[in-house]
Formats: sequence, C-alpha cells, structure tokens
Amino acid sequence: MTRVLVVGAGPAGIRAAERLVRAGLRPVVVDEAARAGGQIYRRPPEGFTRPPEKLYGSEAGKARALHALFDGMVATGQVDYRPQSSVHAIRDGVAHVGAARIPHDRLILATGATDRLVPVDGWQRAGVYSLGAAQIALKAQGVAIGRQIVLAGSGPLLTLVATQLLAAGAGVAAVLDTSSLATQMRGGIGMALARPAVTARGLAMRARLGRLYHAGVRLERITDDAVHWRDGRGRAQVTECDAVALGWHLRAETQLADLAGARFAWSDTWAQWLPVADEMGRAGPGLYLAGDGLRILGADGAEVAGALAANACLNDLGTATPGTRALLRRARRLHRFAAAMARAFPWPSGQLDALPDAAVLCRCEGITLGQMRDAAGLGGAEANRVKSLGRIGMGRCQGRYCQLAAAALIARHAGLAPQEGGRLRGQPPVRPVPVGALLED
Repeated sequence: MTRVLVVGAGPAGIRAAERLVRAGLRPVVVDEAARAGGQIYRRPPEGFTRPPEKLYGSEAGKARALHALFDGMVATGQVDYRPQSSVHAIRDGVAHVGAARIPHDRLILATGATDRLVPVDGWQRAGVYSLGAAQIALKAQGVAIGRQIVLAGSGPLLTLVATQLLAAGAGVAAVLDTSSLATQMRGGIGMALARPAVTARGLAMRARLGRLYHAGVRLERITDDAVHWRDGRGRAQVTECDAVALGWHLRAETQLADLAGARFAWSDTWAQWLPVADEMGRAGPGLYLAGDGLRILGADGAEVAGALAANACLNDLGTATPGTRALLRRARRLHRFAAAMARAFPWPSGQLDALPDAAVLCRCEGITLGQMRDAAGLGGAEANRVKSLGRIGMGRCQGRYCQLAAAALIARHAGLAPQEGGRLRGQPPVRPVPVGALLED
C-alpha cells in the first residue's frame, strides 16, 4: 500500500486525512500538539471546563465537527496518529521525528503559519508576546498573559484575540492597528465582495472594541510598563500596561517545504517568500502543500486546500476524485478574499525605517539593527551571507520571528527590493531538538 505522511493536524491536515481514508488509504498523521485541531481550533487539555462557544466563538460548530471527524478516524484505526511529535528533518523520502524515521511515498505538508512580526524598539523585554501566543495561553490554559494588555499590529487576528480576551474577562488597555481606516476601507471592499458574511462578522467584532481600538498608529517603543505610540494624527501617546501582544497577520511555516524540495517565489501580496505549487497544492514529485503553509487563506481556506492536496495525491495515484472542480471554485473565491485582506492590513514597512540602531532585531541572539547593518556591509545584500556573519535567524526560533524584517532591512541597506536580497533558507533541525531525542537504542 502507498505510504502517505501528513504533517499537521489542523483544518488542512484533517481534511487531507479524511479524503485519503475515504479512498482506502491509512495515512500517518504527525502533529506537534497533544490534540488535533491546529492553532485556530486548538483544544485545551482533557477536563477543561470552558465550552467551545467560549473558546471558538462563532466558529464553535466548525471546531466541534473537525474534532469529532478526526477523533473518529483515530478511534477506528483509520489513521496512524502521532501526537506531540515534531518532524525536524526530511530527506530522501524519510521524515525524522526525534530518533524515529517515517518513510513515505507521498508527503502532504499542512504545517500552518505563525505570527508575522515587525521588530519594535523594546520588544525583547519580558512580557512581550505574539498574538498567537496570547491566544494559545487563553485557549489551552484559560489564562490571560497579563492584567492590562496592549495588543498591537494589524490584521483580523488582532481584532479576534482582543475580543476573545475581553470575553474571557481579561483587561485590555488598548488595541493599536498600524493600518489606517482609509487603507482598510480600500481593501475591505474586495473582502465584502468575496465573503460578505465574514466581513460583516469582523466589523461586528471591531465595533465591540469601541474606544479601545485605534487605527493608523505608529509604534515607537515598549518600556517595562508602557507602550509609546503615535496616533493617526501623529500625536504622542503612552498606554500603561504589564503585557504586550504583537502580530501583523501571519507568515507561512515553510521550513519543511524547503527541506522537501519545494521552489519558492516572492509574493508582493503577502510581502514574503511562499512555496510554488499548482492550484491543488502539487509542489514537486510526491510533494503536496496545503493550508497557510502554502497560501494564507485562513481556516476555511485551509480545509479546502487540505481536501485539494489529498485529491491531487489520489489523482497522481490513479484514483478519481469527484468534486474537485467545486473545491477549486471555492478556493479561488477564498483567495480573492485573502488578497483583499492583505491590501487592507499591509506589512508596515515604514515602521522598519524608524527603528534605531540600538533596537533588537533578533530576539533569540540579541542582535541589534546596528549589528545587522555592520554585517550587511561586510557580506553584501544576500540574506544568508549576512546570517552567517551576524547570526541573524540562527537562534532558537530559526528566524521565525525576525527573518521577514531582517531580509527586508538587508535589502533596504543595499537599496534593493525585498525579493532581491533573497530569503533565509531552511535547514535541519527545523525545531530545537534535545540531543537525547536523537539517540537510538
């Protein structure tokens, strides 16, 4: 029987596994979390008392359905499920999970996305988190990251996490959006045309934030007890807080796709390097990509992409898959919505220009902007050369927090477009792995 490995058990991975099981295959599903669901439908530990309506809001029904679907496949032995397992390397048709090796004939990567972050002067201080981390703490443990929290960045996740924290009784001091209302309106028209109900739901969430929400801001610095920022009119503001959550939408988690041989291309829409694949997710011989690790389309888009990737795999194995055309039509509509959303909540490139040389760029290694510029002067404008000289992206997160900003700043230093400076290549291990986990008996 064909050996199919699915990496990731979020919406994309679950839908991919479902299609494969329907076709009579028994895929191996590897996931880092203790329970399937991914980030958007992340599940708390057993015995957690908050109901899905509190955890997932209007998406509670979708979350329940996906959880039940996957749990049913596991219970009946239709999938070989490996929770709390991290693929740290892929080579020659073998995935390395600690000391274990999982050979496969076909590989579906549904690795999702992480927060896309812009450095802010002082963001290395204790108490500064990503929006995703704040959401994980709330969903998985039922705790807020602080008593008075400032949320800053841009994109739907900013509004969503703020409303989730407020609904849980947490103290939110301010919600600071770097996208102006005018910019949001221009992109919002396309969002409303593609998905009117979703757009209306987002506006309703925004309305619940009231005066806590500020658009068109510029973040200046984070101190031990406050965020210093300027409002849309340029007036200086200071908001006292004991915790900060930052995030500018999402960045695709692409390290495993890189190791598996996918090609990459610069996306002007998302201001980041993304894997190249066809509409169904084919990225190479026996390699299929799905979900936000391929295109930033959100949870609904991830479900569609997971189904398409599995259909592509099955088609390549000679199995017909009715319904593919309908899935492709829906994927195109979701793509139009996502592209409009990217225009409404753009990457704040101007904020990078205002960073002082003393600002920390790489939190893991403590590398400042000035040190990065010195390394760029020695190594030219190629991102990986600057990385080797200055250690940008060589810490625990492997560049997940700093690589997009670092690559943009390296290119700017040489007067180049962001894509001309190249991207930081993935390399194993893609996650920190204790030496003991790699030892065989």
